[in-house]
Amino acid sequence: MAEPARQIDIIDARPVFTQADADALNARFEGVDALTMLRAVFAEKLAGNVGVVSSFGTESAVLLDLIAKADPTVPVIFVDTLKMFAETLHYRDLLVKRLGFTNSSVVAPRPEVLAAKDETGLRWSYDPDGCCDIRKVEPMKRAKDSLDAWISGRKAFQASTRKNLPRFEVEDGKLKINPLGDWTKADLDAYFVEHDLPRHPLEAQGYLSIGCEPCTSKVLPGEDPRAGRWRGWDKVECGIHSPVSPVDKPAVDPDDPANLPVF
Repeated sequence: MAEPARQIDIIDARPVFTQADADALNARFEGVDALTMLRAVFAEKLAGNVGVVSSFGTESAVLLDLIAKADPTVPVIFVDTLKMFAETLHYRDLLVKRLGFTNSSVVAPRPEVLAAKDETGLRWSYDPDGCCDIRKVEPMKRAKDSLDAWISGRKAFQASTRKNLPRFEVEDGKLKINPLGDWTKADLDAYFVEHDLPRHPLEAQGYLSIGCEPCTSKVLPGEDPRAGRWRGWDKVECGIHSPVSPVDKPAVDPDDPANLPVF
């Protein structure tokens, strides 16, 4: 009689970051320019297995250029919600090639989830939180599962919800790095010019913050740069950087066919 297979215990040796780790890194790199900081983080492996999450939006080229200069082998992850502007997809391909990244990947919503929760593709029109959850937040979670830390392009000036943004923070034991947190719009514009970086093709048309096509509109003079996102809804984030409303138990179940909008 064959002996039963022995159970092998696998020890997860990946680092788990604490707020103390983030505080120490914030103190160490206070006043240090973003490129020098990134080079040190990568060379000294201070963040473990780290990747950059990019939306390839209007300001993404600056962060990507800095990362490519520091280490072009760092993974670049793009979440394709399958609702993106065609211009964004072309811009992504242009930047990845031009900047010389060697490890770029795309994550997308699971087909079975879309079939069950957004069969018509119109969930964005009546439940934007739920749409973001299945098309962006869940795919992003899968992408981050293999990472110890991830780099975000958030800037404090973009919205009131992003004030006092630290360079290093911790979410669910993972380190989150915001190299451009204290940069201003003028800093970004100057960097674009100095390094001759291509602009997103929709920026000249008034799209200052670009996400999914159905939920992105032009920004009017004097408006918050993110005013064009989810216009008309009480919503300012997709959920990657802050929780969105739960989609399983809303006041009105958007998954019930009886509650689908009529067009």
